[in-house]
Amino acid sequence: MINFLKYKWVYFLISAIVIVSGLFSIFRWGYRFSIDFVGGTNLDYQFSKKIVFSSVQQAVQKEKIEPVEYSFTGSALSLRTKAMTDSQETNFKSDLEKTTGSKVTVLRYETVGPLLGKETMVKTGIASLLAILGILIYMSFAFKGFDYAFSAILAMIHDLLVVLGTYSLMSHFYHAEVDTMFVTAVLTAMSFSVHDTIIIFDKIREYFREEGKAEMEYYADRALTETLVRSVNNSMTIIFMLLALSLMGGDTIRFFIITLLIGTVTGTYSSPFVATPILVWLEKKRKK
Repeated sequence: MINFLKYKWVYFLISAIVIVSGLFSIFRWGYRFSIDFVGGTNLDYQFSKKIVFSSVQQAVQKEKIEPVEYSFTGSALSLRTKAMTDSQETNFKSDLEKTTGSKVTVLRYETVGPLLGKETMVKTGIASLLAILGILIYMSFAFKGFDYAFSAILAMIHDLLVVLGTYSLMSHFYHAEVDTMFVTAVLTAMSFSVHDTIIIFDKIREYFREEGKAEMEYYADRALTETLVRSVNNSMTIIFMLLALSLMGGDTIRFFIITLLIGTVTGTYSSPFVATPILVWLEKKRKK
């Protein structure tokens, strides 16, 4: 049997470094939100010949368009702006054709309001709170103790902070955007965390039921020794699949897959090295 809990302060230090780094990024740089959340217009234009960017700037200033970000290659323009009307888009296209002397082909023109993102975040928050409440009630009855449920919830919050913080870093350094797929990845990561935690806690409960009372630390170390290899093997099958998808899946789902990958890794880590030490500490405190 391996004495995992001997190094519990090392585990907490690792978690603290990752979470603090993520929180710093959130408060310092925040996130880049997709058009679904902030609203606006996406425009993709193709020109019949190469043009200079000053012509684009001239048309933008004339129509008083407020660009958020753009990509220009000489013969193609991708522009994201604040919400535009159909007449504004038509006038902008006409101005581009006049100033550049090139025919403009519209590849994409879409305008989205911010209501979808707001509604999604509200519903996500409500769903998360209901899920947390359900887990608290279920685990309190199943394990006949609030400490088990509370430890699992703290580990899940740990995983949530890790995912949110690392995504903020990706948003700043790699221009990842918060969209509906990110919300899906976060909820999936939260559920994965609780899954592994329940397996470990069920082992601890089994030892108490079959062998009588002993030191909580002994049963916790024993449960971790017996379940850790299985948990890691199970997670590795998921990690290999996600790694393949992140490398070969394309740009549209890359950050979604990476978020799932981070959630899988931190969920595998938090169950034995965050939830279990917290449970042992709470149980010892309660007995005292």
